[in-house]
Amino acid sequence: MAGNWDGSHDIGSQSDDSFQYERQYVEPIYDAFICPLSKQIMKDPVILENGQTFEREAIEKWFDECKENGRKLICPLTLRELNTMDKNPSIALRKTIEEWNARNEAVQLDMACKSLTHSSSESDILRALRFIQQLAADNLSNKNVIRNAELIPLIVDMLKSTSRKEIMAEGDKVRTIVKFLNHEQSIEREEAVSLLFELSNSESLCDKIGSVNGAVLILVEMTSSKSENLLVVEKAEKTLKSLEKNENNVRQMAENGRLQPLLTLLLEGSPEIKVSMASYLGDLALSNDVKAYVARTVGSSLINLMRSNDMQSREAALKALNQVSSCESSAKVLVDDGILSPLVKDLFAGPAHLPMRLKEVSATILAYIVNSDSDFDSIPVGLNRQTLVSEDIIHNLLQLISNTGPSIECKLLQVLVGLTNSPATAVGVAAAIKSLGATISLVQFIEAPQNDLRMVSIKLLKNLSIHMGPELADCLCGPAGHLSSLFKVIAENITSTEEQAAAIGIVADLPEMDVGLTTQMLDGGDFVIVVSRIKVIRQGEARSSRFVTPYLEGLVRVLSRITFVLPDDPKSVSFCRDHDLAGLFTELLQANGLDNMQIVSALALENLSKETKHLTKLPELPSPGFCGSIFPCLSNQPVMTGLCKVHRGTCTQRDTFCLIEGQALARLVALLDHTND
Repeated sequence: MAGNWDGSHDIGSQSDDSFQYERQYVEPIYDAFICPLSKQIMKDPVILENGQTFEREAIEKWFDECKENGRKLICPLTLRELNTMDKNPSIALRKTIEEWNARNEAVQLDMACKSLTHSSSESDILRALRFIQQLAADNLSNKNVIRNAELIPLIVDMLKSTSRKEIMAEGDKVRTIVKFLNHEQSIEREEAVSLLFELSNSESLCDKIGSVNGAVLILVEMTSSKSENLLVVEKAEKTLKSLEKNENNVRQMAENGRLQPLLTLLLEGSPEIKVSMASYLGDLALSNDVKAYVARTVGSSLINLMRSNDMQSREAALKALNQVSSCESSAKVLVDDGILSPLVKDLFAGPAHLPMRLKEVSATILAYIVNSDSDFDSIPVGLNRQTLVSEDIIHNLLQLISNTGPSIECKLLQVLVGLTNSPATAVGVAAAIKSLGATISLVQFIEAPQNDLRMVSIKLLKNLSIHMGPELADCLCGPAGHLSSLFKVIAENITSTEEQAAAIGIVADLPEMDVGLTTQMLDGGDFVIVVSRIKVIRQGEARSSRFVTPYLEGLVRVLSRITFVLPDDPKSVSFCRDHDLAGLFTELLQANGLDNMQIVSALALENLSKETKHLTKLPELPSPGFCGSIFPCLSNQPVMTGLCKVHRGTCTQRDTFCLIEGQALARLVALLDHTND
């Protein structure tokens, strides 16, 4: 039987009004249709051996109870004993009931259609909605019947009443509607989104809709679909607008790419809502374009929230700013909005003002910020209009580094790396470090067990090395063995890394004429490492890394420094001979596209060539004898072959560094036509 108006299938549970209503309009129920056990219309009637008819499920349950309780197998109607549990399907009765059901459903559906009008009473409308709801739940074919009867638009119209919405949202109905949002038929999607829109107008149902897995995601995708029906897109947009009343729905929208509702709440919501939205914003994974948009939209609001005296507000703001500031374009927007001054204030304030865990977040944000293309030497950040590169600000950063743990040390060193990436600001930072005598403190980080801390310190020292080479040389050559640690980094990987390129760059920038440094490197076997790494790269290995070029250039520059001490250090001459540096630098003259390497190689060959006249072996001429010494014209002058035309002696490229021997001269002449003057 079709469901009654109150949704029940049990004829004994009907209200008098409902029963009278059905008796008047619906074909009556025959007693033969009712199962004696369940008292309900039978769906699968079966006949026992004594001719009595029951619902299959009900009689099977009766038989099971008889077995469990040790009773005789009897008929529940006649109470007489049965010989078997045989059950024969009553096909004729089943077909009759199905036909009766179909007629009833047709009549009741027609009644429901007539009841879904604004002139009907509220009770009739509610009973009609409940009936349609139950009919759709019974089986899939009924849903097609309801759709073909064009009841969906009527239902949508009737749902403008809150009480009716609550009926449609009962149980699992909202989830069912959401499933139809993905239906292959456009009309199905349109009807489903129309229903959701009407339901979403009830604030109490917004949470229920949003709690259905995938509902918000599907609606968001609908609004951005190029192929979707325009009416569907419009309804989806309106539904999402209604769902914005619920904070959890706003979070879901943001997670699925619809960020504006969250940003609106961050701008216009209550203080509690602003904190909640800022905190959630910090958890989202955003693209760089979105980060820039967020910075432009709510950057100022987040900075104001960061200035709050409420610790929870500040933490939420810092969390969001940490996420947003990691893109250069968004960082620049935040600088323009005035983020630097409160950030610096937070960093230098005592722990009572801001806990160390939040100082670490502030340091991370500042590290992102200083990598933006901003004029930091002109933006005031202190009470006395100091800038980030003012001496006292740098001093405060250095003191903070020396008084904190590895995690925040790493972030603060990244700030200094960002400030020294620009030659314009690097000079001021280097001067401040020198004035505080903090060079050795920074060099000591080369020994840090934390890889990230070691790497960022090496990058910082590379940026500073060109401005404070003598100071770095003094620290590296000290008894602590920092130079040896630096060369361990240079040699530790087969593939060239950013850290290795920076490490060799530090050594390359140290004063070339520092004989003590070069001697220490020679005694420590550092030049052997350099030569071997150059040869490995020249043989075509480890060229896949994007850092191989600066790494190779640094290696060549470091190797060339040994040629500056040749007159003062016989060991350096022996090293150059043993490793045929004249031949190696000659090969490097052909490093096309690497102008710096060619320049360094040419200068190294110049230094080697200056020593040739001291290293060339002049020939020993035979004595002319007594007569020849008195009368030279009577003696034959010996003819010497194989001598260098320049140095008048025995020369080789490897042993005397003669440029005539080998290919050096021809390649140097070829470089005279180089486009780089």
